[in-house]
Order: sequence, then structure tokens, then C-alpha cells
Amino acid sequence: MPIYAYRCEACGFEKDVLQKLSDAPLTQCPSCGQASFAKQVTAAGFQLKGSGWYVTDFRGGNGASSAAGPSAASTAAAAPSSSPPSTTAPSTDAS
Repeated sequence: MPIYAYRCEACGFEKDVLQKLSDAPLTQCPSCGQASFAKQVTAAGFQLKGSGWYVTDFRGGNGASSAAGPSAASTAAAAPSSSPPSTTAPSTDAS
């Protein structure tokens, strides 16, 4: 159930009320008793942080490659190879 913020226009009393979507809005102020209690427009009570999920993550049917995205490809390209570097000099056969 959502929480709605109400404010009385007459006395300035404010209250957050937990109501169902189907409930009628409150109109009578619990503080002064006048019919000037109205809902306020407020911001959402949560924030989405982090890299998150994007619409393009699973588009195209190949979930593994598109879910990894360009960051996995750049990590693989930047990673050094696991084979040790060659220490033998090239042979110079004069035959």
C-alpha cells in the first residue's frame, strides 16, 4: 500500500497516511477539523543506484554475450595471455 502525504490548507498540519489505492482521499483535517486536508505531490521514496539492468542487456536472443556487454570484451582484450613469453632466440640457419 502506498503512503500519501497530506497537508491542511487552513492550519498547515501535515501527516503521512498509509492507504489503499481504492480508498477515498481524506478531506477532513484531524487537527482543526476543517475540510481543507489535501494530498500533496511528493517524490518517490527510493533511489536506484549502481550499474543496474538495461533494456539492451538481453536483446537479440544471445543472453550470455549481450549480458556481459562491452566491459567483458574489453577486459578479455586487456588481460595478458596466460602462456609465458618465449625465451629462445630465433634460429639463424645458413643452410
